[in-house]
Amino acid sequence: MKTTFCFLSIIFSTLCFAQKEFQPKDSEIIETVDGDLDGDKIPEKVIVYNTKDTTDMGNIREIQILKKINGKWIILEKSRNAILESKGGGMMGDPYQTTEIQKGILLITQAGGSSWKWGYTDKYRFQNGHFELIGYDSTYGKPEEYFTNVEFNLSTGQLNFEKEVENAPEYGKSKKEIFIKKGLKINLQNRNQEKQRKITLPKTKEDVYF
Repeated sequence: MKTTFCFLSIIFSTLCFAQKEFQPKDSEIIETVDGDLDGDKIPEKVIVYNTKDTTDMGNIREIQILKKINGKWIILEKSRNAILESKGGGMMGDPYQTTEIQKGILLITQAGGSSWKWGYTDKYRFQNGHFELIGYDSTYGKPEEYFTNVEFNLSTGQLNFEKEVENAPEYGKSKKEIFIKKGLKINLQNRNQEKQRKITLPKTKEDVYF
């Protein structure tokens, strides 16, 4: 029992050291997630920080992916562009929802708005030496007005769009469209570095922002 306790204490101390070593000064940890992200069956550690650095949209968030090699933690990748600032959710405030690891995929979910609400999940896979965006699922709308749902597989290029109008004929009829858009190269580093990306669908003429 004592041996087990000591072993767990060593692991805990090692993890705490890794976090402290790479943690931005005066930042706070929002969330920590463990899981295999590069397929070697050894869990990586994902840490989301609320930093002291700010913009007009609030505190900047930093995400770090740590990997253990030969008993030492290193930063596999980090970014301050993948997660929105603390006031990026509009009237709802903090847009950050959660970070998860599912079947080797890194999922980051954010949401915001007021009466008109939005939410989306980014899906990243570690490939070509980076965490590349391979999927984007979003919802936008207002109850009793309309809601749009987007499922965008960036690996295949297939974008599924659906707009469901609810008792609001001024928005026209409900509609669906499947569109193929290939060649987008988005990763943790450039995710929100630019202005919102837009795709105008050729049939429905709807704009999809992501």
